Amino acid sequence: MVPIKVGVVGVGHLGKHHARILAGMPNAKLVGIADVSPAAKEIAQQYNVPAYSNYQALAQQADALVLAVPTRYHHALGCPLLRSGKHLLIEKPLACSSAETEELVDLAQAAGVVLAVGHVERFNPALEAAGDSLKEVKYLEASRTSGYTFRSTDIGVVLDLMIHDIDLALSIVCEPVTRVEAFGVSIFGQHEDVAQARLTFADGCQATLNASRTSYAAVRTLQAWTPKGFVQLDLASRQATVVQPDANILAGRLKLDELTAEQREQCKTHLFEELLRKQTRTPEPCDQLTAELGNFLHAVQTGTSPRVDGRQGSAAVRVAERVLRSIWTHAWDTSAPIRTGPFLAQRPTSILRGPHWSQTPAHLPPLENRAG
Repeated sequence: MVPIKVGVVGVGHLGKHHARILAGMPNAKLVGIADVSPAAKEIAQQYNVPAYSNYQALAQQADALVLAVPTRYHHALGCPLLRSGKHLLIEKPLACSSAETEELVDLAQAAGVVLAVGHVERFNPALEAAGDSLKEVKYLEASRTSGYTFRSTDIGVVLDLMIHDIDLALSIVCEPVTRVEAFGVSIFGQHEDVAQARLTFADGCQATLNASRTSYAAVRTLQAWTPKGFVQLDLASRQATVVQPDANILAGRLKLDELTAEQREQCKTHLFEELLRKQTRTPEPCDQLTAELGNFLHAVQTGTSPRVDGRQGSAAVRVAERVLRSIWTHAWDTSAPIRTGPFLAQRPTSILRGPHWSQTPAHLPPLENRAG
């Protein structure tokens, strides 16, 4: 196939990696990068492509673009690019609000172009290694923590980090979210830096999601309980651990309180060999960003849907909004006036709270019977 002419808009921390990978892909031709930073020229020189200060000038040379600018610009830049018929891979989250994501999805559909979202964890080989062990999940718990990187400061930890695990939970459970409860804390700025959310799905599955960008340790794990066993994914080391109980345990035939002393000792000795068999699965090494870009290019070339399309990216943002709404309505105490929201101390009401909130989060979706 003829290589696709691709440009990268935004070559900061992540965008420069997109440019590097695309420059070496046989089915892509990197035609340029666009960024207002002076450093863009140096990056462009590495790959012998022009650097543009205007993203629209780059778009004229490309058939597809990767949008790796700060989240607050995703909608403003994405809309005109889609209207002009350009295929887009937009880094996560798709946009700051569900209203913005829906407009992007509608524009892509109207133009007949591919809209992919950079939820790179969907390409984590640990997920493939888990395989069918992640079917019929009844409880899911994910933790994603890091130090403060001083990146993505235009959004809080929900749209910055937790959005990965919201997307994973939605893709694993495949059921509507019926209830959302959340709590968050702002430490450094006007957005939440620590958050915990509990999602309830229509089939009864529950998910607890923990995210922090003020942690002493970097953690990326996901645990799932199913009727057939337990799965733990270490998304950082890309390893899956699957625990499969013996058939007698699953059928309820093992009565520990009825065992003789000798039988109990036998169980102790062989508990993890025979009764709770553990299997560690380490898949072949894989660069997730390369896999994501390859999937996007394949969708453009074949007219198929990418692994994470605009509708899935929009669904993740809708749930994230409900998490944010719950954080903002959480009461810290019963004092008068009641303190609500993620701030440790009452803040002046004149402070603007970021691009996905106004002074009051009025445009976030309403609570469903105070449960969402």
